[in-house]
Amino acid sequence: MIKPILYIMTAQFPITDEHIHIDPRAKGLRAVREFKNAGGTHMIVVSKPSWTLGVNVSTAEDYRIVFDETVEIVKQINEMGVGAYSVLGVHPAEISKLTERMSLEEASSLMKAGLDIAAGYVEKGLAVGLKSGRPHYPVSDEIWKASNEIMSHAFDLGKDLGCVVQIHTESVGEPELRDIASIAKKSGFPLGKVVKHYAPPLVDVCEKIGLFPGVLAGKGAIEKALLQGSRFMMETDYIDDPKRPGAVLGPKTIPRRTLKLVEDFGDDIFWKVHKENVEEVYEVEINL
Repeated sequence: MIKPILYIMTAQFPITDEHIHIDPRAKGLRAVREFKNAGGTHMIVVSKPSWTLGVNVSTAEDYRIVFDETVEIVKQINEMGVGAYSVLGVHPAEISKLTERMSLEEASSLMKAGLDIAAGYVEKGLAVGLKSGRPHYPVSDEIWKASNEIMSHAFDLGKDLGCVVQIHTESVGEPELRDIASIAKKSGFPLGKVVKHYAPPLVDVCEKIGLFPGVLAGKGAIEKALLQGSRFMMETDYIDDPKRPGAVLGPKTIPRRTLKLVEDFGDDIFWKVHKENVEEVYEVEINL
């Protein structure tokens, strides 16, 4: 009984993972196949941190290795029949890696230059957004200030490009979300294009402030989000790391969780979550 029901449901609406990593060194396209077989139809593929790909960044041009690989894997995913788009940028934890071998000023300049290069891919239509943020772990005041300046630079670029800026930050509540919003406002960047990656189910708070949450689809989180409304997207942050299989959540998580939740919440709300919200925020087409 279960398989026919799932088949009917997957034919009725798209299912999008709004933040996922795909790495040919790990499961790679096998993870995409798992996602598709579970009912998934679309994904936003985010570039991985440079060091996880074995790239030792010394010049901004080194980031092209990371970006080119992401763009290529997205092309292959689309050829598999899964709609995929890339988001490119410089992981905020890069600042800690770089300051091990150069000054903070040099590291900051290098990361901003990497974002400049990522912006070029967006301009060419090879990516739909930029990735930035600030460390999710304790750092010195100097590094915190520099990280906020780097994130602000991403907002400046995003404003000029008219694209999303997806941000990776510390764990957030309303005070942290308001602080992020204030930095975006200083750049004149539209808050509805600020996607808080790895967001808790604070849908009502994000709506009040204006940011758009990508809610991590952990156990119970989507149920909490749905009770507040439909202004959010769903993500796994699947890392696709051969040393950490399954982290953070597996590629089948969102299709399986969505199809289960349809039983209680109906499918109309998921049209909003998986299609309309993604189309509005990223300005892409999400069609079956």
